[in-house]
Amino acid sequence: METKHRCNWCVGDALYEAYHDEEWGKPIYDDDSLFEFLILETFQAGLSWITVLRKRENFRKAFDDFDYKKIANYKQDKIDSLLQDAGIIRNKLKVNATVTNAQAFIKIQEEFGSFSKYIWGFVDGKPIKNAFKTLKEVPANTPLSDTISKDLKKRGFKFVGTTVVYAHMQATGMVNDHEVSCFRYNEV
Repeated sequence: METKHRCNWCVGDALYEAYHDEEWGKPIYDDDSLFEFLILETFQAGLSWITVLRKRENFRKAFDDFDYKKIANYKQDKIDSLLQDAGIIRNKLKVNATVTNAQAFIKIQEEFGSFSKYIWGFVDGKPIKNAFKTLKEVPANTPLSDTISKDLKKRGFKFVGTTVVYAHMQATGMVNDHEVSCFRYNEV
């Protein structure tokens, strides 16, 4: 039986492997999915991605299927209930940032027509295809993620440091950071 070579960071955990094989690095252009990944990445700040991935369905339920229009209008009682929800990461600053980020997300949609046009505009609408052989070569951030991070912060976003932004770029396929020997490298 033939085994597929995967990026080393995901090997050995079925959830990680499924995420890697089906989602990570696949270009995403729809605003709903871009928002979901943005929120999940902000909650990851300072934690491992697998921690967030294991709680993803709980986040989906708690945050109304990542409906940014609803989240933008969350009142304090909803925020308080989220902070009591053991199924998610109960970080007060990150929960509050989710509401702020939903509001800023909508403002970008109003200005650019969609968040997708805005964010993909930084790479002219096409993924950057890197050619890393090992995980050690993959950067945590780049000058481009620095630029995007600064612009997002200027527009009112929170928890969007350059490392979070680069992780978002990787997850949503703005950059292809699959190892060149990975079976997904040429698929995405």
